[in-house]
Amino acid sequence: MAEVVKVTDADFEEKVLKSDKPVLVDFYGTWCAPCQQLKPVVEELAGEYEGRLVVVEAEVSEAPEAAGSLDVLGVPTSVLVVGGEAKDTLTGSITKAEVVEVISKHVS
Repeated sequence: MAEVVKVTDADFEEKVLKSDKPVLVDFYGTWCAPCQQLKPVVEELAGEYEGRLVVVEAEVSEAPEAAGSLDVLGVPTSVLVVGGEAKDTLTGSITKAEVVEVISKHVS
């Protein structure tokens, strides 16, 4: 099963913006209960879309510039980045079905 890759401001450009595959970025806070509830969903998606989608997680205190560049104002926020551009953003307590709907627009 594919693992969720951890990113910070230091490697965000390389791992997310320059990726040759679509990237789902899960912005979270360690103190955020809804973020912790979303974590298993993010891990499942990493496995289900292995080879077609890169799934990364960014703790907002370790990636404040990345969060700002994608207009992340709260957590949890998931952003689908394709070709270095944010294509869709989901904020708050979301379901797996909602994330899959967004991913399916860009990943076959």
